[in-house]
Amino acid sequence: MSALFPALDARSLTGGPDPGRPALRCGPDTLTYAGLARAAGALAARIGGTERVAVWATPSAHTAVAVVASLLAGVPAVPLNPRTGERELAHILGDSAPGAVLAGPADELPAGLAGLPRIDVELAPADVPAVAEPADGYTGTEPAGGPAVAEPDDAESPALIVYTSGTTGPPKGVVLSRRAIAASLDALAGAWAWTADDVLVHALPLFHVHGLILGILGPLRRGGEVRHLGAFSVEGVARELGAGGGTMLFGVPTMYHRIADALGEDTRLAEALAGARLLVSGSAALPLHDHERIAAATGRTVVERYGMTETLMNTSVLPGGEPRPGTVGIPLAGVDLRLVDEDGSVLAGPKGLDGETVGEVQVRGPNLFSGYLNRPEATAAAFDGDWFRTGDMAVREADGSVRLVGRRATDLIKSGGYKIGAGEIENALLDHPGIREVAVTGEPDPDLGERIVAWVVPSDAARPPAEAELADHVAGLLSPHKRPRVVRYLDALPRNDMGKVLKKALPKAG
Repeated sequence: MSALFPALDARSLTGGPDPGRPALRCGPDTLTYAGLARAAGALAARIGGTERVAVWATPSAHTAVAVVASLLAGVPAVPLNPRTGERELAHILGDSAPGAVLAGPADELPAGLAGLPRIDVELAPADVPAVAEPADGYTGTEPAGGPAVAEPDDAESPALIVYTSGTTGPPKGVVLSRRAIAASLDALAGAWAWTADDVLVHALPLFHVHGLILGILGPLRRGGEVRHLGAFSVEGVARELGAGGGTMLFGVPTMYHRIADALGEDTRLAEALAGARLLVSGSAALPLHDHERIAAATGRTVVERYGMTETLMNTSVLPGGEPRPGTVGIPLAGVDLRLVDEDGSVLAGPKGLDGETVGEVQVRGPNLFSGYLNRPEATAAAFDGDWFRTGDMAVREADGSVRLVGRRATDLIKSGGYKIGAGEIENALLDHPGIREVAVTGEPDPDLGERIVAWVVPSDAARPPAEAELADHVAGLLSPHKRPRVVRYLDALPRNDMGKVLKKALPKAG
């Protein structure tokens, strides 16, 4: 396997192919490939030999340099969400036992990190000497005051340890190998025709797979450019995709919803989106009405893909095909995917491709994680042989496309003898003009087993749509047994940093 970053070898420091090409821009900071190689190489020399390092993952160039340096040094990095609470932070540090924390010089760290040595990430390290032309096959950098730093050749060596959200207990550390990262990024490159000519624009958090691995490491592996907005704004998207020459946009549904809201009054935004080569949404399903509003205003369809921390990317809609809102596409190259019924039987043949029968998604391939850190029992329980149990429920269409209907734990509703996915009801409700946001859950019912509950944020709080009207709307679009039996109205849905609705918090919100 080649190095993760072919564009960051020592030739970047010695006048190799276009060393002055921009690699990343984040807020006020810009680094060329030569500059990134120098900064990351110098830091890699300082942390070499450390068992693990934590990275204070702010949306900044310092985070990108810290993670690249860790990968160059062969030291697993543990990205830390700066908004993590005291108890969760203590759990992550105790579980991963990092030897140091990497942070920007101006970052204020919480008291929970006081016991760790701090290493400041410098974007322009002083006194980095010139580097001799490397021998053939060398893939390292020559940092100041130390020997060459070469990326490790072991594809199975841990690269990142990313902690899950901990919705069913304390967060688990997902160990991601160099093999998994390279395989997933290369599969996406094949599906999306992603090349060094692309300029990616996004404003995603850098402590998560979507923003860090896809959004930072993806462009750097291709030798292209990434522009991180620092904080999301419609104005920033319009600027970087328009006059800035951006070709790709990554976002989550909350961002695309705000973009869709602004399109009617911002012709510059519509032109910028229309000029982009690829618009990608992930981390949660993009509602149908936002798909439609963006397509109507720009002529561009938003591509959805499906992945998770343990699997990286599994499927994607292929650009250039017919619009397929509601589907996350077909499996990527190298990824095997199947649906499994509750009794453990595989949904094979016509039943597995009828677009109606719900099963749990299981996947296998080189994109899978290596295991949960310090949790061999949890790792074993997560697999069915060599198939990873995702916990996501889906149906498959005749062409193999996957349509997610929710999580097994929170989104599979068993009502009146039917297995119903919350996601399809949510999309149907979002087609009603009186609804701005919605989440669907199940709650115990003495007759049905579970009844369907819709948590609705109305478009007009003073005139919310009636419960019976919404029930009839869903029954007409889907079928009567999928209609909500209870409607509860909210001012807003509880969400996490990636825009996912926190369904377990809904009873408290109501």
